[in-house]
Amino acid sequence: MPHIHIHRPIARFANFQLQFPEELHLTAEDQLAVIGPNGSGKSMFAQYLLGKIALKGGQVQVLDNHSQTLPRQAIKYIAFKDIHQLSAGFDQYYQKRWNATENEASPLVSEVLGEEKCARALRRFACFQVEKLLQKRLIFLSSGEMRKLQLMEALLDQAQLLIIDNPYIGLDAAGRDSINQILEALIEEKKLQVILLVSQPQDIPSWINKVLPMLEKNCLKSLSAEAFIQDKDLHIKLFPELNETLSSETKSFFQSKNSENDHYDFVLQMNKVGLRYYQKQILQDIDWEVKRGEKWALLGANGCGKSSLLSMVCADNPQAYANDIKLFDRKRGSGESIWSIKQRIGYLSPEMHQYYRQDISCLKVVASGLFDTIGLYRQPNESQLQEALEMMRLFHAEHLAERPFLQISYGEQRLVLLIRVFIKRPQVVILDEPLHGLDAGKKKLALQLIEHYCRESHTSLIYVTHYEEEIPQCVHLRKIIQRH
Repeated sequence: MPHIHIHRPIARFANFQLQFPEELHLTAEDQLAVIGPNGSGKSMFAQYLLGKIALKGGQVQVLDNHSQTLPRQAIKYIAFKDIHQLSAGFDQYYQKRWNATENEASPLVSEVLGEEKCARALRRFACFQVEKLLQKRLIFLSSGEMRKLQLMEALLDQAQLLIIDNPYIGLDAAGRDSINQILEALIEEKKLQVILLVSQPQDIPSWINKVLPMLEKNCLKSLSAEAFIQDKDLHIKLFPELNETLSSETKSFFQSKNSENDHYDFVLQMNKVGLRYYQKQILQDIDWEVKRGEKWALLGANGCGKSSLLSMVCADNPQAYANDIKLFDRKRGSGESIWSIKQRIGYLSPEMHQYYRQDISCLKVVASGLFDTIGLYRQPNESQLQEALEMMRLFHAEHLAERPFLQISYGEQRLVLLIRVFIKRPQVVILDEPLHGLDAGKKKLALQLIEHYCRESHTSLIYVTHYEEEIPQCVHLRKIIQRH
């Protein structure tokens, strides 16, 4: 089992500098949670342990039982933002997941892992429903299933030190319990040391015994997990309340563009809707009506087809034309354009985040929501950029405006994409796991602003989450999708 010794490391380049205590030592018995708000430096801390930060002074040592440097292949780092690396060599783009005619080359999960790893996965990860997972095509995995695959790959590669960034995002309750059971069993067998990078105290599991708080690129004093859980003053210091009191001027800025002349009674009407790929039934006989102004929670386990269902609502999936679906009182295929549908909808999903790979400024990412594109292919004018900046201020994110999108933390990226949803003041807001990776303070602020926006009588909401406490109070209806 590894042990870790950090002695005042000084990064060669200032933008990678973290402030460490004089000495930080982790024994083989220590299971560590690194906790702090978005942008505090947690992911950078992992890069120090991985040896990816060039040093001009000090030391970062990850040593084995014999005080030899632990081989690089024995240290595994899992981050949701790197999920696209699972499909390296397979050309993908956002809509490709929904276009079956273009997925002939999409590999099965079993082909990605290989025969030997598949056999071991079936023996070791029964609680992940591995057999079903192995027979799925990679491109059709839900974000939660992708997360399970990332973890399986790392453990099958005989990791001795496993660093997991936001370990539970995208996972339903059963998936979170399964990961905890697997990791705790390996820890008890002394086969694994784990470091979790988390953004809220609730994400610290019972088997963590040490906590390293981080704030503004500073590693604070480490303490026992028990002491951290009891230190409410420290929680407030790390995650202050970010309440937003909306002035009348701000309220008018934060209103939807519903028009009294835009007549429709139903946002969505589905009658016996089904979805099938490669002889596999994803959805079957779905009936659902969403009236104008209604607020819904769309719920279901990982892999049940929630994102697939929403792809037909958001005009991304061509199978919508083969189903009995009406959007805004018009049957799909009756002459409406994809862009006329998208213009009314503000949408955020894990898949959109995964494929948003343009390294433009965060301000321009927000502005791209005006054009409904994954990336920026039209240059916004000064008025549009100013509008985007005002929206970022509402979410306390104006400090990110000029930062390159791919160079900020995962949680900060998710916040920017959430702001992007509201820039065009949509009539319908569809949020699929919108709070992924946000720290405790920013989650509260984001929920408050979602509530403000959706209080308007004619604004409709469809909200997907695996956490009951994240459902906005304005939600009064629920649709549950059963795994097929």
